[in-house]
Amino acid sequence: VVPSMYVAVALTFSSTIIIVKLLSDKREIDSLHGRIAVGFLIVQDIVAILVLIALAALGGDATGSASSSVSLLLIAGRAIALLAVIALLMRYVFPRLLGFLARSYEMLLLFSIAWASALGALGHHLGLSMEVGAFLAGVSLASTEYREVIGARLVSVRDFLLIFFFLELGAGLDLSLLGAQLGTAILFSAFVLIGNPLIVMAIMGFMGYRKRTGFLAGLTVAQISEFSLILVARGESVGHLSPETVGLVTLVGLITIALSTYLILYSHNIYQLIAPWLSVFERQVPHREQAADSKAMPEKVDIILFGLGRYGSNIARRLRDAGLSILGVDFDPQAVANCRNRGFVAHYGDAEDPEFAATLPLAEARWIVSTAPERDVNLALIRAVRGHGYQGQIAVTSHESRDTERLRQAGAELILMPYVDAADQAAELVAESLTGDRPRSVVV
Repeated sequence: VVPSMYVAVALTFSSTIIIVKLLSDKREIDSLHGRIAVGFLIVQDIVAILVLIALAALGGDATGSASSSVSLLLIAGRAIALLAVIALLMRYVFPRLLGFLARSYEMLLLFSIAWASALGALGHHLGLSMEVGAFLAGVSLASTEYREVIGARLVSVRDFLLIFFFLELGAGLDLSLLGAQLGTAILFSAFVLIGNPLIVMAIMGFMGYRKRTGFLAGLTVAQISEFSLILVARGESVGHLSPETVGLVTLVGLITIALSTYLILYSHNIYQLIAPWLSVFERQVPHREQAADSKAMPEKVDIILFGLGRYGSNIARRLRDAGLSILGVDFDPQAVANCRNRGFVAHYGDAEDPEFAATLPLAEARWIVSTAPERDVNLALIRAVRGHGYQGQIAVTSHESRDTERLRQAGAELILMPYVDAADQAAELVAESLTGDRPRSVVV
């Protein structure tokens, strides 16, 4: 019974570090499905931490005796005391300390690594495990105003340490046990790769999300977590699991992490292939996403602008100053809210969603402008709006000159290249000053 419980719990956790990296690489971490995925992955990590704390308290006693109950209370007391100390440091020490260290990005990075290492060691000393201490260190750093800087600086460290994570994963796999476990591992892997996304899609459909959002979020749970491997390794160290069970879970981890990576990378292409069969996971009225975008589409609009980041919002401001009506669209709910606060009409939507194009006032729009630099996103947008009968002009953004010809062939009349355009304008202003003309006051 005990090994079965370990395997069941291990298969429910999904890898936060793998998913966050993939979503960041695809620039979907701020999308609706990305935010939802990160949200329930964090909840899973918190549950995993609690399980590890409970396991550290029980030790080798799986019977739930009185001694193990006392040990559990002792560990819980230590955890609460550690949380209280960290909370006080976050409230009274970190704001001033990190403000001082932030004068040097190198010092800020070194302090973050040292703080995580120190709490990891302290967690191990208190019997909470190094993983618990390191997790609490991350939570404490995330509460500061320097979390974006710290996160950006730690990306290279994270990617480097991922190598050792997979090295340890492979080193812990006993190849002599694969023959007897391969069939079971394939069965469990199929459940994780197919069953977990189906469960998430069913839940999100019941909650009122669109099938596309549910599908993209569901694919993020199609693998087991690094905490799953830590859990079974800890179970073996306290005598609850055999090496065969640990090898089984490790093999499932290798299979699911490898395959789910490609599922997530090509998630949009997969969705387009199977979208007609996913309607069962969507309510007739997906009220959850409609509630997030309760404002009705305008009946008349001159320009539909996809992408409301810094570049897109500046374009929207200039066009509005020119007297044009703008409808902004972005897959980041926060960007949509910020744009509305500045007085623009904005809606949540994804340029790659072919169904979303049908909800836009395409018949009235004279231009569709995309500030997304990804070629595949712009190609999908062009196909979607043209497929719904849009006859106006399209402008898309590109950072690569080699993509311009393909975008023009797809139907884009204008290619925006921010870096090239800004360089040309800057050169023109400098040249005007050298010829004696007074340069205009322009922010490039």
